[in-house]
Amino acid sequence: MSTGLIIAIIIVAIIVIAAVVMLPRMRENARRREAERELHSRREAVAEEHRSAASERELRAERAEQQARMAEQAAERERAEANMQRERAEMHERGMADDELIDEHERDRFADVAGTPPTDRDQRDLDGDGHTLDDRTRVATDRDPVDERSDRDPAAAPGSESTSPDYERGREDDNRFERTRLTEDVRDSERARRD
Repeated sequence: MSTGLIIAIIIVAIIVIAAVVMLPRMRENARRREAERELHSRREAVAEEHRSAASERELRAERAEQQARMAEQAAERERAEANMQRERAEMHERGMADDELIDEHERDRFADVAGTPPTDRDQRDLDGDGHTLDDRTRVATDRDPVDERSDRDPAAAPGSESTSPDYERGREDDNRFERTRLTEDVRDSERARRD
């Protein structure tokens, strides 16, 4: 045998031995890579499922929040309607909304018993105090506001040139007290409604 043939046989033997030794490692590495690819694929699939479920739940949560806001607004609207109905009931109980119950042609019939707004001839603020209720009463009882003022204050008698400063200050104090009392009544009724 020639040397070349011996070298060729040795090289083939080394390759066969190397293949036999390396083949299990190569198979193991291939199997590991395949397992890693499969595990990575499963991870991605499960992560995608979780993302999809999370996004769906988030949409449902947003929808529920919007419905809750709408329900809250509806509840506030109902509360406001209830308060308005309660206020209307109070106005009717106090006779402050009789004009809604009485037609224009019936005003004279109910003039003495209803708290209807005054007709044009009764709209005047005869004594200048900012209120017409006392003036309407005077008109209904045929009392002259000037005569009544002269009964209370001699300076206001017909022909007198001015009213007393004390009288005017008293009128201003009365008006201020009335406005304060009305404001406090409104606040109290609002607090009672909230409670």
